[in-house]
Amino acid sequence: QVQLVESGGGLVQPGGSLRLSCVASGFNFSRSVMNWYRQAPGKERELVAAIASHGDITNYADSVKGRFTISRDNAKNTVYLQMNSLKLEDTAVYYCVAKFVQRASMEEYWGQGTQVTVSS
Repeated sequence: QVQLVESGGGLVQPGGSLRLSCVASGFNFSRSVMNWYRQAPGKERELVAAIASHGDITNYADSVKGRFTISRDNAKNTVYLQMNSLKLEDTAVYYCVAKFVQRASMEEYWGQGTQVTVSS
């Protein structure tokens, strides 16, 4: 079955950096669009970054452009989110999300989430 396992979250001071990882299994990773979403307390879930199947196209929320970088290693079935210059408002649970076509329908799977807390 599809599994997405995130890691790398934690507590960091403003201006610091974290690197999130998501290891995927159970589907053809190299044919999937991989995404990072986040949800802060009391706020709606939002798309942070997305990367196309071969890593040639990326998309970012305006709030993280220039600070976050999404990348993937298809040989390792892993997607990353490098987060630099972290701000208090980046505090959220971050989710890895896989989207791919299976049997002519779009499938979407979510990981369990990893907490990122930015605090002084």
